[in-house]
Amino acid sequence: MVADFNLNPTKGSETGKIRPCIVVTNDIYNARLSVIQVVPLTEWSEKKSRILTNVTLINNKTNGLDKKSIADCLQTRPVDYTKRFVQYRGVITPKNLQKINDALITIFGLEI
Repeated sequence: MVADFNLNPTKGSETGKIRPCIVVTNDIYNARLSVIQVVPLTEWSEKKSRILTNVTLINNKTNGLDKKSIADCLQTRPVDYTKRFVQYRGVITPKNLQKINDALITIFGLEI
């Protein structure tokens, strides 16, 4: 799911403001708890697109994004859905979700 969340307040280099995010916790988990895990999206740039754990997302009607974006998987964070949710945008393709999954495996060292 792609949705806008209010990520303020922040500290240091954390990603903030109201921005689109990809919810990466599963639906069973999300239905039971108010704290979910999200990957914030940021504006696409050539420099950001070269980072191995960033995933480029092209805007379209299905995902509801306004512009080409980067899923910044290094900035993954927990949020309280009941306090930070702003609006629903759409969904991303299974292929892009797999790319995000692969990036998270790399970031968290979950490869076997």
